[in-house]
Amino acid sequence: MFWQTARYRLDLARPQVMGIVNATPDSFSDGGRHASASAALRHCEQLLKDGADILDIGGESTRPGSPPVPLDEELARVLPVLRGAVGLGVPVSVDTYKSEVMRAALDLGADIVNDVWALRQPGAAQAVAAHPCCGVCLMHMHGDPETMQAAPMQGDAVPQALSFLELSAQSLQALGVEKDRIAIDPGIGFGKTVQQNFALLARQRELLAPGYPLLAGWSRKSSLGAVTGLAVDDRLAPSVAAVVLAVERGARIVRVHDVRETVAALAVWNAMNNTPPQQPGEPHP
Repeated sequence: MFWQTARYRLDLARPQVMGIVNATPDSFSDGGRHASASAALRHCEQLLKDGADILDIGGESTRPGSPPVPLDEELARVLPVLRGAVGLGVPVSVDTYKSEVMRAALDLGADIVNDVWALRQPGAAQAVAAHPCCGVCLMHMHGDPETMQAAPMQGDAVPQALSFLELSAQSLQALGVEKDRIAIDPGIGFGKTVQQNFALLARQRELLAPGYPLLAGWSRKSSLGAVTGLAVDDRLAPSVAAVVLAVERGARIVRVHDVRETVAALAVWNAMNNTPPQQPGEPHP
């Protein structure tokens, strides 16, 4: 399976690690640590040293309860980081739902649009469709970031997320976007209960049926805190465990804060999968 992006055609035979770069003062996990362009670019360089395959740069927090960020402020946060990041030799994703930010980022050379609203905001689908080959990730979200956890979705999250993502992808293809440009994300934590989030992980293979690569974003999420009792900065171990479980269930891109540890864990997973099975009658090593 491949994911076509603006400058790179990504071979997803090996799971791709997407490193998170929050150019924001208020992200739920690392807000403020990389808020300046220079700090964010240093973080980009460190993530690449740690083994990141993709950089995902965002200028607006989508944590539960977060208010919208004005367009001019988001552009001021994101564009200086993107200008530097596109020269680092890896695919660069912009995490935004605003069509103006998408267009500006793509004009600067960004490769992927990663949208928590799945291009439902005005002009967003058209901004992606107007580009000849950028990649796009469509995410399922119930409600909006300000209110989604106050009234989470009801019922079985798996068929609801699957139906939404399939329809969103089909609508984008109707605008002329090729299927191999599209990835999907079930939106862990976005308007869902703890039980629904873990159902999406346990039954993740059901989400693969339409044939789009799946992105899993479990890093430091509150559901991990709910089952472990760990604060957000202490969720490294459960985050890495969730990544491995997601990859085992077919995720081809994982979006994470802790790149070095994730890459190490996936090296173990890859070694296991690349080891030939023991033949009958062979002695154990």
